[in-house]
Amino acid sequence: MSTKIKARITLLGAGPGDPELLTIKGLKALQTADVVLYDALVNPALLDEVPAHAERIYVGKRAGKHRMSQEEINLLLVQSAYRHGHAVRLKGGDAFVFGRGHEELQFAKAFDIETTVIPGISSCIAVPELQEVPLTRRGVNESFWVITATTRSGALSRDIAIAAQSSATVVILMGMRKLGEITAHFRAAGKSNTPVMVVQNGSRENERFALGTVDTIEAEVRAEGLSTPGIIVIGEVVDLHPERQQLLVEALKNTVKKQNP
Repeated sequence: MSTKIKARITLLGAGPGDPELLTIKGLKALQTADVVLYDALVNPALLDEVPAHAERIYVGKRAGKHRMSQEEINLLLVQSAYRHGHAVRLKGGDAFVFGRGHEELQFAKAFDIETTVIPGISSCIAVPELQEVPLTRRGVNESFWVITATTRSGALSRDIAIAAQSSATVVILMGMRKLGEITAHFRAAGKSNTPVMVVQNGSRENERFALGTVDTIEAEVRAEGLSTPGIIVIGEVVDLHPERQQLLVEALKNTVKKQNP
């Protein structure tokens, strides 16, 4: 006599890229999965934690290269839970930070499927931190903004221009292809000399970064050969990066030497 399959879904944030930054609760979910639907930004090493019998389905989306529409993913997630049992939706970063996880949650709930949400460490916080750049620092800034550069229509978010007028640290996701447009808004707001950091493949072994200012960061990014996936951090806290701090120390030493030959 066959046992009836109990459909359930877990919406799991995989973290910024380093597989060891997955939460313990997230690891347990993967280890009990019957099927995993995973995104392009998920580290493939996490799939090693999935049971051998579990089906692995790639539903990744990258800029301009969508394997499936969101509606197709929603339906496939529900179908997978009915067919296999425990369906884990594995998404890079945190599922609710520009990850459309809440849309998937609402869709699953419409079918009365038991659904669990497991937060992930978002790249917007983790990647700057791993570069030793705090998003907030006493005496430097009082807040930070997290903005997606690209809207549903593909245009630059209007929030960029508003953020450029604040003293907040601004973290911009999905903005590598719009870096020129982004810096133009900050330049128009009188922020030409504001420090900027761009990080590609944050937290992974192949992580790379560039440092500069609003005026110079495009040239620095080209010189380093950086591309997607990456995040952009704009604000005075970027001056706290170890390399920027070293440059400031060297500049101070040179000034002292000139004043005291």
